[in-house]
Amino acid sequence: MRTEYTERLKNLKIKLLKMGSLVQQIIEESLQALMQQDMEKADTIHILDDRIDALELEIEVECMNLIALQQPMAKDLRMIGTILKAITDLERMGDHAVNIARQTKLIGREPFIKPLVDIPRMARFSEEMVAKCLDAFMKEDVNLAREVALDDEAVDEIYEIIYTELMEMMIHDRGVMNQAIHLLFIGRYLERIADHATNIGERVIYMVTGERVEIN
Repeated sequence: MRTEYTERLKNLKIKLLKMGSLVQQIIEESLQALMQQDMEKADTIHILDDRIDALELEIEVECMNLIALQQPMAKDLRMIGTILKAITDLERMGDHAVNIARQTKLIGREPFIKPLVDIPRMARFSEEMVAKCLDAFMKEDVNLAREVALDDEAVDEIYEIIYTELMEMMIHDRGVMNQAIHLLFIGRYLERIADHATNIGERVIYMVTGERVEIN
């Protein structure tokens, strides 16, 4: 029974990594749709989101079954609780990527009002944060989990630059307002993705130490 229990925990971790990989992919593809103004790609982003949603449900059911049938204690229980929290954050990241695709469709193929430099930087940071917080989970590495907060600060700083620049553009030229608002929403969604990655980092610290902390 213990061997079966250990194997099921291992499979849960693998599924969590798979879900994280899909989230990284959906962030990347939503960014590609924006940068290339690829409406067809933007239209299909929801397919990846559906896969993320299905995996969230699958993992949740398995977690609840383990809790009910195996009655895990101490650290194992914290690990399962961390997985349950993490899949919620990952699912929300997928939703934000879908929202980015929707904003992309609203911009359409209209020429960009400014070169998109900072938004891709935010997206890269966000993808790396997802990878880092899941790596921290697998390695049970508190220091790595704390590093996610530093990345989150960088994302927040970039968003402030985007916000200030676009607001100034709208003040001086009302003709750019429509697209500027869409770009502001995209920046906000990327900022929220980073926040969700930070949440996972906090849960990893709790899983390892039993202490609840706020790292951002």
